[in-house]
Amino acid sequence: MKKQELSFLSADGIHPIAWTLWEPEDGKVRGVVQLVHGVAEYIDRYHDFACFLTAHGLAVAGDDHLGHGRTATDAAELGWFAEKDGWKRIVEDEKRLRDILRARYPTVPMVLFGHSMGSFMARTCLMRWPDDFTCCVLSGTGHQSAVVCRFGKLLAGLEIRRHGSQYRSALLQKIAFGSYLKRIKDPVGPNDWICTDPAVVRQYDADPKCGFTATAGLMYDMMDGLSIIGDRAGLAKMDKAAPVLFIAGEEDPVGAYGKGVRHVADMFRKAGMADVTVKLYPAMRHEVLNERGKDTVWEDVLDWIDQKI
Repeated sequence: MKKQELSFLSADGIHPIAWTLWEPEDGKVRGVVQLVHGVAEYIDRYHDFACFLTAHGLAVAGDDHLGHGRTATDAAELGWFAEKDGWKRIVEDEKRLRDILRARYPTVPMVLFGHSMGSFMARTCLMRWPDDFTCCVLSGTGHQSAVVCRFGKLLAGLEIRRHGSQYRSALLQKIAFGSYLKRIKDPVGPNDWICTDPAVVRQYDADPKCGFTATAGLMYDMMDGLSIIGDRAGLAKMDKAAPVLFIAGEEDPVGAYGKGVRHVADMFRKAGMADVTVKLYPAMRHEVLNERGKDTVWEDVLDWIDQKI
């Protein structure tokens, strides 16, 4: 496996976006997987999964979004996208990375893989640029109603007006994530909902670039993104022939313990998507790629990609 750390200019015209490229050791690439990470994490957390894919002839690439990982210039920027139009900018950065990858690998299939907030970004990409990817894997996705999105934007907007977009609101954090431990007996910490493997959770807890309280601006932007991906007119713009795989843990609160995942899959089918598959993993939580039993998840994803490309 060959690994490079690179950068490109963000759609905000200010920040260099840090991105990582993993390639097969022999240089023979039969497909490209573009990874889109979630909120309060960064792309190098996917290193082991990327190495697994490169061992099977796939190049893998992913960036650290604005306000995340190596892209964040300092601790104050962690969890903040932009003063305005944050969702638009982070999604356009995925488009920029996609075009860089297409120029580098002009003839091979391209796979989009989004996790959690990254799955919301990936769904936005499917609506805005329906011809860009051969297929898509959505991990740990979920659904929020239009009413919830409007309320969330209203509340975040009030916090921004009071304190500014970079304010870290304990209220917004509690509303967004406070219920995620309700089905976990005797949780050790606030992030136990991400995985059943305590080693993964403790590593996440100890990492200053993970699990931070997001800014009011990011919360507003994410509610904006959730509004966009729930729009029927936008869903109708997706490439109806593009295969989509949903993967999630049955104990993942983001996907309402499977109910929200199945709901989004039904939304895709109602929009005319012809090839939609849902794979729910019993006893697994949010980060199925890091779970006990992750080898099965990795193999399932690879097998599905092999079938579609």
